[in-house]
Amino acid sequence: MNLLPVAEAQNRLLSRAKPVTAFESLPLAEAEGRVLAVDLTAGLTQPPFNASAMDGYALRRDDAPEPGAVLKVIGTSAAGHGFAGNVGHGEAVRIFTGAPVPPGADSVLLQEDAEKIEGGIRTNFPVRQGQHVRPRGQDFVEGEAVLSAGTVLDFSRLTVAAGMNRPDVEVLKRPLIAILATGDELLPPGSTPGPSQIIGSNTFGVAALARKAGADVLDLGIVPDDQARITAAIEMARAAEADVIVTLGGASVGDHDLVQATLIEAGMQLDFWRIAMRPGKPLMVGSFGETHVLGLPGNPVSSLVCSLLFLEPLIRKLASLPPVRREAMVEAAVTLRANDHRQDYIRAKLTKSASGSWLAEPFGKQDSSMMKVFAQADCLIIRPPHAPELSAGAPCSVMLLRPDLLV
Repeated sequence: MNLLPVAEAQNRLLSRAKPVTAFESLPLAEAEGRVLAVDLTAGLTQPPFNASAMDGYALRRDDAPEPGAVLKVIGTSAAGHGFAGNVGHGEAVRIFTGAPVPPGADSVLLQEDAEKIEGGIRTNFPVRQGQHVRPRGQDFVEGEAVLSAGTVLDFSRLTVAAGMNRPDVEVLKRPLIAILATGDELLPPGSTPGPSQIIGSNTFGVAALARKAGADVLDLGIVPDDQARITAAIEMARAAEADVIVTLGGASVGDHDLVQATLIEAGMQLDFWRIAMRPGKPLMVGSFGETHVLGLPGNPVSSLVCSLLFLEPLIRKLASLPPVRREAMVEAAVTLRANDHRQDYIRAKLTKSASGSWLAEPFGKQDSSMMKVFAQADCLIIRPPHAPELSAGAPCSVMLLRPDLLV
């Protein structure tokens, strides 16, 4: 099988992904970042009454069309404690921001535009009809669809949802991602490795990325290179109705790489594997019906790069969330050599030049097992297949590992 270009592999994976339609009800306090499943309508009218936008005096505009009008102050209207009576001819009510404008009054005079006199006030400025009055329903009215289905609930939308008197919201369920690490050599953190063993680390990074992308995670643990054990773990993922099954390691076709064969025997339809990229060539993509299968390489860096390129966009589409914008243009800090037939993702550090431009400087060592270098990197320099040598200072495309870095 020929190596598949990265863009084609991404398109093939995402083209068959269908957003999750199941939904659940959540308290508003737990709904940040979730996607509305249905339109959210207002449970009341806001403001529920004509309200004052300023501290001042509620009055009838016809009583004070010009400066010098003298009005009798008959009471006070404060937030939460409205004036119970009506405002008649020649009368005014002391009013505070957010308080109900009493019946009869139609405008508010700023407190600094009035002169206090015995028993009332004298106006120093003309009053415009309706000035400083927030009319009832100015924001929204009961039954109005204020937030549409598909809206991501952020800080401003949660605020309006609360103001609409909606303590609970119907949101799309998060896609469920089942993660299975395989390998006789792997042990969980905290273990004492034997002579031929290492600590399994990939699950933690992939799971964190999946959650950040908008998924729930089912960790199936570490399974040895045993077909029966791998099959049992796959069945657990399918029984849990996982939207995506992610395997870590064992997706190639060596004597000890059992994952692909075991998945196919269990009924997986293999779509493609082996991508023209570095690191991450052994990536495998398949499906059990509507359940996606993503076989990631065992090397930690390869696993994480593939997760950024394939798992994150897949989750975002399943969750009806917008893509994460990671690509940016910066300048190469050093000359980059010509590339071969695979698309390179080179770990690099971002710095600023004396002129203020962002520079991407690759690390000297790029081995796909080196986790420390990945943790220190800010971005991945993207070198397309057969790219010619790129001079220092020339524009180059990068994938940001932390998307807000250049903000």
